[in-house]
Amino acid sequence: MSKEEKKTPEAENQPVQPEQEDTAPQEQAQGAEAGEQEKQEAAGAETPETFTLTREQMEKMEGLAGQLSALNDQHLRLMAEYDNYRKRTQKEKESIYQDAKADTIGKFLEVYDNLERAVSQEGDEDNVHKKGMTMIFHELQGILEKLGVTVIDPAGQPFDPERHNAVLHIEDENLGENVVSQVFQKGFLLGDKVIRFATVQVAN
Repeated sequence: MSKEEKKTPEAENQPVQPEQEDTAPQEQAQGAEAGEQEKQEAAGAETPETFTLTREQMEKMEGLAGQLSALNDQHLRLMAEYDNYRKRTQKEKESIYQDAKADTIGKFLEVYDNLERAVSQEGDEDNVHKKGMTMIFHELQGILEKLGVTVIDPAGQPFDPERHNAVLHIEDENLGENVVSQVFQKGFLLGDKVIRFATVQVAN
C-alpha cells in the first residue's frame, strides 16, 4: 500500500469546495464609496450651480439686449406705418367711390327735374300717361333715397352758401334777412356731400 492516503468512497463522491476569499473589506470600501457619491449627488441637487460671467461676456449680453430692443422698436414702427397706410388707402378708396357715385347720380338729376315738372302739372289726373310718369317719378325717388340721396328744398329757411346758390335778391318785409323766399331748382346731397346746389331767391 502506498503512502498516499486511501480515499473512502464518500470522500470521492463529495464535490471539491473552492477556497473562499475574504471579500468583506472590499465590499465595505465599495459601499462607502457609493454612499459618498450619493451624498455628493444629493448635495449637488440641493445646491444650484453658480456661473460667473466675465466682463466680456456681460458686455456681449448687454449688446445683444440693445440689438433686441432696437429690433423691437423697428417692428413697432413698421406696424404703425402699415396701419396708417391701410387706413389712408381705405379712406382714399371710399372717397373715390363716393365721388364716382355722386357724379353718376348727378347725371340723373335732369330726369328727376323733368319728371317732377310733369307730375306737378295740374289736370289730367286720370290720364294714363301722367299716372305712368307719376309711378316712374316715385320709383326714382325711392332709388335715390336707397342710395343715400336727400333733397335740398330750403324754402323759408336761412340762406346757406355751402348748400344754396342765390341768383336773385328781393326786398320783402314779411321775411327776415337772408331768408330763402323761392326755390327755382332743388338741390341734392349724398351724405354730407353736395351733388347739386339749390338755386334760390333770397330776401334782403
